[in-house]
Amino acid sequence: MPDNNALIIRFHPVGGEDVSVTSGDFDGEAEALEAISRALDERRSLVLTQVRYGFETETIGMVVNLANVVSVRVSKPGEVQAGQYL
Repeated sequence: MPDNNALIIRFHPVGGEDVSVTSGDFDGEAEALEAISRALDERRSLVLTQVRYGFETETIGMVVNLANVVSVRVSKPGEVQAGQYL
């Protein structure tokens, strides 16, 4: 996954702890938010194919069930306070 296309996507579920992943599926924050919004509107899961989770170095695929997600934050790595919420 190229670091210049990497985004941090943080999912805030109704219950439990937040989940953060690094994704290379999108060219930018706007594209990621559009895909997440579309999945929410269509009441379907979000499919990510280029994800690193936690401290893993291997890129994996992930399906995120958005049914119990309250909000999503998308930002570039290193932007602690910046980023777009959905």
